[in-house]
Amino acid sequence: MTEPHPWRRYVALGDSFTEGIGDPEPASPGGFRGWADRVAEVLSAQAEGDFSYANLAIRGRLIRQILAEQTEPALELKPDLITISAGGNDVIRPGTDPDAIAAQFDEGITKLKTSGATIVIFTGTDVGFSPVFRSIRGKVAIYNENIRTIAARHGLIVADQWGLASIQDAGFWAPDRLHLNAYGHHEVARMVLAALNVPNDLQPNSPEPLPAGSWRQARSSDLVWARQYFVPWVLRRVRHQSSGDGITPKRPDALPVHYALTPPLGAGD
Repeated sequence: MTEPHPWRRYVALGDSFTEGIGDPEPASPGGFRGWADRVAEVLSAQAEGDFSYANLAIRGRLIRQILAEQTEPALELKPDLITISAGGNDVIRPGTDPDAIAAQFDEGITKLKTSGATIVIFTGTDVGFSPVFRSIRGKVAIYNENIRTIAARHGLIVADQWGLASIQDAGFWAPDRLHLNAYGHHEVARMVLAALNVPNDLQPNSPEPLPAGSWRQARSSDLVWARQYFVPWVLRRVRHQSSGDGITPKRPDALPVHYALTPPLGAGD
């Protein structure tokens, strides 16, 4: 018989990746579901006794903002499980130093460790498949090595996106090419649950990714992407704006997980 997991209060910190952007779901708080919600659903279904979940992540946040705005609220919720993904928005910015970003992350982890919670951190995706981000693959790899060093120093769990080959495919990414879609978030949820050693019934590639399009469709999609996503992103950088300006956390309090969506397979077993 499988031993139940030990966690009763899960708090997720981060940016758009953890908020669930790219995985729209009107029934979810904030209108997005994402991997963290999926993980919380499975943990809630398997919990012995009460289980609660808060998600403090806000899109567009840099690492200094995540640590400054989310660390204390997270600690006040007294979690026994924390996931934090931070630094991605810093790494993709031209001229930033992955070592300096990691140093900030290390300081933040030191504060979060005072909670006594299990902490999960993330490596960045291997972006070699992406024409948009392929040029920063080496920079992401350097940041990832820092992440692994921090995990070893503090005794953290690493959710290794770099090694998650399934999402190294355009079919797992939203039209903006920056965020995972529902398929991608599903795969990350499976990865996190595996890192936590929590058995689950989430199946790989379910639902199956959309079929690949033709070369002509891809080039047409490039033009649409540049007009709808890339140009606005550049303009926000020039104006020192963020996609998260005016956005508040979608789950600021640790509350029970209600299955407004279809619960994970086996949840009623």
